[in-house]
Amino acid sequence: MTTLSDEIIEELADYLEGCELEAREATKITDRYPGMDFDDAYAIQYAIRRRKLARGNRLSGLKVGLTSRAKMKQMGVETPIYGFLMDYFDRPEGGEIETDQLIHPKVEAELAFVTKAPLKGPGCHIGNVLAATDFVIPAVEIIDSRYENFRFDLASVIADNCSSSRYVLGGQMADPADVDMRSFGVVMERNGEVAELGAGAAVLGHPAASVALLANMLGERGEEIPAGTLVLTGGITAAVAMERGDCLNVRYQGLGSVGMRFV
Repeated sequence: MTTLSDEIIEELADYLEGCELEAREATKITDRYPGMDFDDAYAIQYAIRRRKLARGNRLSGLKVGLTSRAKMKQMGVETPIYGFLMDYFDRPEGGEIETDQLIHPKVEAELAFVTKAPLKGPGCHIGNVLAATDFVIPAVEIIDSRYENFRFDLASVIADNCSSSRYVLGGQMADPADVDMRSFGVVMERNGEVAELGAGAAVLGHPAASVALLANMLGERGEEIPAGTLVLTGGITAAVAMERGDCLNVRYQGLGSVGMRFV
């Protein structure tokens, strides 16, 4: 049950989406509405999604955030959070990321899943996910917290679609059975220097656990992950800040690399 009125939810959706589209900083919305809870936050996020769909944008996938146990402990939460991906977030591998469209972009290396069968909770587990996965593919998510001076709390982040902005997929996909996802290694290089190293186990112990959790969280809303859905499972590496002129290259064990330039 939401605590905010429909009018306030729409007003906050308009405000946050405006900040995203115009690349301007937002002030933490819980300063204005301190009683706001997670139900309110997701209601605002879904209102933003409806606005984009009504404008003719298409949904291109889903994402899970806060998938590191250490980060969850730091934020005082027990489950990750989730958001949506739109078609215009997608950028080509080896292409350019326009920094004038973003506020303070950071990059995370991830393993993305593409489903071939629907997944619905409750009770979805890693085995269900692996059986329902068509292929996995390397991905870099470019997150962009719109909040001024990084002042935010979890409800504000959820409402702002979990800082979603852009993503880049690699060109090499794999059968999930051919990837040891727990020990799957990643090397992130910024301007030729190693910036981060990581392994798949950083994502809830196994990236497929992230997809299962997403199915279970959506199941609580009576929703499912449809067949053919791209799911970004969360950062294998910590988020690294990028600036205009930076070049990023991420190498994925057995799955090639993903590169881009910030212009």
